[in-house]
Amino acid sequence: MSSAPAPFTADDYRARMERAAASAAEAGLAGLLVAPGPDLVWLTGYRPTALTERLTVLVLAAGQEPVLVVPTLEAPDAERSAGASALTLRDWTDGKDPYAVTAPLLDVSGRFGVSDNAWAMHLLGLQQALPGTSYVSLTEALPMLRAVKDAAELERLAAAGAAADAAYEEIQKVPFAGRKETDVAADLADLLRRFGHSQVDFTVVGSGPNGANPHHEAGDRVIEHGDMVVLDFGGLLHGYGSDTSRTVHVGEPTAEEQRVHDVVREAQAAGCAAVRPGAACQDVDRAARAVITEFGYGERFIHRTGHGIGVTTHEPPYMIEGEERPLVPGMCFSVEPGIYLPGRFGVRIEDIVTVTEDGGRRLNTTAREMAIVG
Repeated sequence: MSSAPAPFTADDYRARMERAAASAAEAGLAGLLVAPGPDLVWLTGYRPTALTERLTVLVLAAGQEPVLVVPTLEAPDAERSAGASALTLRDWTDGKDPYAVTAPLLDVSGRFGVSDNAWAMHLLGLQQALPGTSYVSLTEALPMLRAVKDAAELERLAAAGAAADAAYEEIQKVPFAGRKETDVAADLADLLRRFGHSQVDFTVVGSGPNGANPHHEAGDRVIEHGDMVVLDFGGLLHGYGSDTSRTVHVGEPTAEEQRVHDVVREAQAAGCAAVRPGAACQDVDRAARAVITEFGYGERFIHRTGHGIGVTTHEPPYMIEGEERPLVPGMCFSVEPGIYLPGRFGVRIEDIVTVTEDGGRRLNTTAREMAIVG
């Protein structure tokens, strides 16, 4: 189990809020409205104990002090958050109009970025209070807000990746044949927790034909000798995500199964090799997809090559055709090509990669060759 890193400080959160407000201004926004969720945690360290219908929102604007509007009954918890000293709290009590409290903080005719998970009822309430305002989703307006990680964030991501790797090494020792997918998924979840994860987000176990569904949830199918099994699992450790995939085989594979696995392994290596500062996100996708297409399986690679990771396991940037945004040192994302043969089997291999000054570094280091399990 990894030791806990030093916690983020009020200065860390203050710098993030200042950067977010400046980025909003550069994007032509009057400010940002951040509801409870990953953006609020990243910006302030505050995670409300209960997500209710009561309005909680962080208001950020360049040249203004950050203000967190909270229900009075939640104010004590907000005051104890790591970033509390870097902002002003403004509370409202039940029976009062929270939008009347929030409206004076906003430009009456401004355009604001709003975190994607904000409740519609709150956004509509603000629009009613300030009919001259307009709104755009934060992901659309500032998709790279959390994309470039600092050294402390990279440390946490590396620790999460190492813990997931340890779980993979251990899961190869458990029986597969004769057990349900859900049994192996439960083993994976237990292992992630054993190696330090506070939250398990997913444990995909796709055996035989179920492996041809990239997002198959572990079910009651009994794993058989001769099955290919896709394992895709991850969660949060020290607040940052892990996500890795390996494909194992119960007993010796057929020549075709080995060939498909080798193609995916080559494609995954090509995608990782394409990671370097200045390359476009789509270059990673193109590199991996070109290998799979060359071997005749192009139509069976049915998803993007990768997604960003940080305080959530899926976030921008995305490695997909059409995404021309350049890679920057500190970006972290998955490289996870796959081949899926409906009704038969699937193969996926996934590592988290961070962009370095001269290339890329994998945060998952377990063997990518096909493992034989019992």
